[in-house]
Amino acid sequence: MKRFCLITAVLLCAALVLCSCGADKQKTKIVLSEVTHSVFYAPQYIAINKGFFNDVGLDVELQNGQGADKVMTAILSGQCQIGLAGPEASIYVYNEGKEDYAVVFAQLTKRDGSFLVGRNPDAGFKWSNLKGRNVIGGRKGGVPEMTVEYVLNKNGLVPGKDVEVDTSIQFALMAGAFTGGKGDYVTLFEPTASMLEKEGRGYILASVGQESGEIPYTAYFAKKSYIEKNRDTIQKFTEAIYRGQQWVDSHSPKEIAETIKPSFPDTDTAILETVAKRYKDIDAWSKDPVMKAASFELLQTVMDEAGQLKQKAPYDKVVDNTYAEKAMKDSQK
Repeated sequence: MKRFCLITAVLLCAALVLCSCGADKQKTKIVLSEVTHSVFYAPQYIAINKGFFNDVGLDVELQNGQGADKVMTAILSGQCQIGLAGPEASIYVYNEGKEDYAVVFAQLTKRDGSFLVGRNPDAGFKWSNLKGRNVIGGRKGGVPEMTVEYVLNKNGLVPGKDVEVDTSIQFALMAGAFTGGKGDYVTLFEPTASMLEKEGRGYILASVGQESGEIPYTAYFAKKSYIEKNRDTIQKFTEAIYRGQQWVDSHSPKEIAETIKPSFPDTDTAILETVAKRYKDIDAWSKDPVMKAASFELLQTVMDEAGQLKQKAPYDKVVDNTYAEKAMKDSQK
């Protein structure tokens, strides 16, 4: 009898293992390249850590692309299926005349997520203080750098004349260059900006996003051919992101910090909470994945003012809101 029970238990365990393996095989593998690793993308990490991707049968492998241009290169070369970066990357590719260009299918953030960091605290900071100074602004032609120029122009400062905007430093090396003595100011994403402030090596003076206004800053895109062949996968991905956006919108900075902590193991939870509050305060996160035409036009205006837009790209070609709209509709059922 004991032997029979033992055999039964072994068979049951084997069956469970086989079932588990079968379930894993049914999941669709997605390689997602993000432009950088930042709390700015909290809804995405919520979708990962809360199991929203898992719930829809997706196994997401996250990679740090370290720049929108590199993310787009990975997309076009087939190294990843989905990219997260500024929509300007898709506009550039479309305007190059590529037949299999990258289509934006979901928006994640609606403001610039960077903060202006200086070498000294300045409670009465004004953008006019930058006159005659040097700002490390990011890669030329990238949304972070173009938005900084847009803000400078908005405040009566002409980039290259009144303010020197350094575009020679790679995105991932900007903080290191600043702490190494280069530039008077630097624009940094979180949690890097807050970590520098905690260490006394820089001080957050202003939010670029708060000053620039709403803009489709970061979005998900994939090659047109991939979307056409994998509509169900794109739909499921968008649904998981939308759930992440809704979760972030309805939870406190403390809850957000605690939930995204596994994605930032080397960052104190207290700093994550501070950063989450900063992004909440400036209304940085989109509450749904739809990219509005007016926002898309503002982005192209920013690109045009920065001298980086040869011609305007058609909204209905570069952006496909079908999946975002369906995700929102289905969530109400």
